[in-house]
Amino acid sequence: MTRNVLVTGGGTGIGYAIARHFAEQGEAVVVTGRRAGPLKEAADRIGARTVVCDHTDPEALTRLLAELPGSVDVLVNNAGGNTDFDTDTASDVTSDAASDAASDAAPDLASYAHDFRANLDANLVSAALTTKALEGRLAEGGAVVHIGSIAAARGGGSYGAAKAGLSTWNIDLARTLGARGITANVVAPGYIADTEFFRDRLTDERRTQLVTETAVDRPGSPEDVAGAVAFLASPAARHITGQVLHVNGGALPTR
Repeated sequence: MTRNVLVTGGGTGIGYAIARHFAEQGEAVVVTGRRAGPLKEAADRIGARTVVCDHTDPEALTRLLAELPGSVDVLVNNAGGNTDFDTDTASDVTSDAASDAASDAAPDLASYAHDFRANLDANLVSAALTTKALEGRLAEGGAVVHIGSIAAARGGGSYGAAKAGLSTWNIDLARTLGARGITANVVAPGYIADTEFFRDRLTDERRTQLVTETAVDRPGSPEDVAGAVAFLASPAARHITGQVLHVNGGALPTR
């Protein structure tokens, strides 16, 4: 039986790989995102339906419901990313006196709060809102999979805090949905190449360090993450819920 699958942030990178995997299995896939261009390109390549949607916006999510089927078998909350990369934090110090003055100045708490909340909205609130919006449409025996991050366990400022919050919130979600046979899990990638995550700011030195940290001596690929998501949404994983599945090549071993 063909399943209805929704992949948020499915126009590029990990989201696109996930959407492509399900489409190649013959599932009916809807991908969403904020940029119409990448969504159209994704749809043309894999045959998915697309809807432009900002998943931090409750009104946009309400409009999205009108574009979705009456029943959704698999929800993949992939939309997000480190919003700190979208801000310019570079500063020019013209003199020692200017540096000293800056160090004595009061912190810009308004900007700090704005930037911190941006990561919470993009990575935690967006997943919570989307899941709540679709809760009544999730098919019995279905699956919800969130894309987390290694940063939840290793640190990473407000981005890591948001992903850690996502994993903790998912515990209660798994209990809530479990009565209907719906599983809820998190896939937490490490360094994944061929995505827009670092906004072209990743240096060669930092990339080498991230690869060296793995046990398999290679970066992850979007397909690695897609495979983990597909497993958690498969019949083989119906007794796995409330869990975090790490996909990081051994950079963060667990026990």
